[in-house]
Amino acid sequence: MSIVTVVGNPRRGSRTYGVALAATLAVAERLGREDPPEVVDLSVLAPVLLDPAGSPDLSAALEAVSRASVVVFASPTYKATYTGLLKSFADRLPSGALAGVAALPVLVMGDARHALAVETHFRPLLVELGARVPTPGLAVVEADLPADAALSGWADQIAPQVAAQLAAHERALGHSR
Repeated sequence: MSIVTVVGNPRRGSRTYGVALAATLAVAERLGREDPPEVVDLSVLAPVLLDPAGSPDLSAALEAVSRASVVVFASPTYKATYTGLLKSFADRLPSGALAGVAALPVLVMGDARHALAVETHFRPLLVELGARVPTPGLAVVEADLPADAALSGWADQIAPQVAAQLAAHERALGHSR
């Protein structure tokens, strides 16, 4: 089982990056994973993301996400949803690229009024790509950072759902062979 974190903040070293990594580590711990997750930082890939030719780094990032068992997708909230940077990356993934993947949406926001964006805007994007998205996604208000208690409670709630999804996917793969 591999876990990948995708950070859709255009700024390097952002609070979103920190929350994304903490969320990933919290889930990984509850799933019994000790190895560090692979991180796809879209701020680094931004210069090549819209280039039709792509780049080896972009290809590697897309491949890492496509082959992962669990992907944490994190973004700051822009205009009541995820960033265009994250959407551009998602647009590069082929249809069905996340089939069998447990995708975990995380939004970092300035105002709690945007909390529903995780479920109403972010979840549909991941489902469209074929992912299984356990409930709930994580909405973190910047004023609540560090969000250790929220991350812990969220990870406790979704880890059993993720484990069940992964087991079901493994059983399905076993039956199809």
